[in-house]
Amino acid sequence: MGAYAELARSKDSGAFDSARVQIYVLDEYVGAQENSRSLVEWLRRGLIEPLGIPDSHVVGLPPDGDPRACATYDDALAARGGFDLAILGIGTNGHIGFNEPPSDASSPTRLVQLSEETIASNQHYQDGTPVPHTAVTVGMAPLLASRKCLLIASGASKAPILQRAMRGPVGADVPASFLQGHPDLTVIVDAAAWPGPEA
Repeated sequence: MGAYAELARSKDSGAFDSARVQIYVLDEYVGAQENSRSLVEWLRRGLIEPLGIPDSHVVGLPPDGDPRACATYDDALAARGGFDLAILGIGTNGHIGFNEPPSDASSPTRLVQLSEETIASNQHYQDGTPVPHTAVTVGMAPLLASRKCLLIASGASKAPILQRAMRGPVGADVPASFLQGHPDLTVIVDAAAWPGPEA
């Protein structure tokens, strides 16, 4: 959210022109697309509205995760040249988007079952209402094909998985570890999330 706020400040100061920005929703809870708990609404409040992005420039995911619709989504994205920039967080189990372990590098956009760890960690965003157990996520394959990837993490709870993802073996058990092979990856962390001597 801090990165989004900085983009908004840059736009307001004239340093960033958002007129041609197109936003692709990275993941979404099934059944929550039309209410305030949805991830697209969270994105709307934090990024889309502050940057003045029109709805016509916001691309959502297939709402129910239908496999044919997800395949069509991936095909259309590839036809447009893929993502210029993927802005990612990381879950404490190593997921990016909602690509829960195990997710290999070829995983497409699809319906997923959320892990109990992810459900528990996302509960504090939901104002007491239960976190849905299923979601649709952009797959690992489209994310890894992005021209640039930006991974942002903060807090001590992310330190163990960041070390594992960025310094450990690459594999489906920690989906974020596949970012090690990305040709243009930037990782931004605070001192709590990366307490070691190397940045």
